[in-house]
Amino acid sequence: MPTMKVIISFLFVLIFSLSYGNIFLIGGPMLFQQTLTEEQKITELINYIEKSEAMFVRNGSEFTGAKAAEHLRMKRTKAGSRIKTAKDFIDFIASKSSSSGEPYFMKFKNGQKIQVRDILLHELKKIEARPIGFLRGGSKSGYKVTC
Repeated sequence: MPTMKVIISFLFVLIFSLSYGNIFLIGGPMLFQQTLTEEQKITELINYIEKSEAMFVRNGSEFTGAKAAEHLRMKRTKAGSRIKTAKDFIDFIASKSSSSGEPYFMKFKNGQKIQVRDILLHELKKIEARPIGFLRGGSKSGYKVTC
């Protein structure tokens, strides 16, 4: 019976689309979303710092990733529309102290210190290279933050 096949097909598409973010019902296939906005990239970079087990070194003092993320969010808010891209964020906010000009570092458990600018540029490349769509994974870095 052809109508039964149509009904079953419709139900399958409906259930599948509801399970995966309405991929067929709202504005065409959302399985392949647009790329991340610059603001979303900035958020992912800050989240990377926040989740890191490395210490954030600012003006000679060490801070947890959570405290560092809080500080970067405050600086981001103050910068407002002057920061247009994730690269701007890295270059003008997340790389060095605006008061002393000293670069920020991340200090890992093994004692290694790496400039935050280098780490975030590496993370940004990874963020921008990830496949698009609902299958996007979480941010994982080549830097071992638990060593």
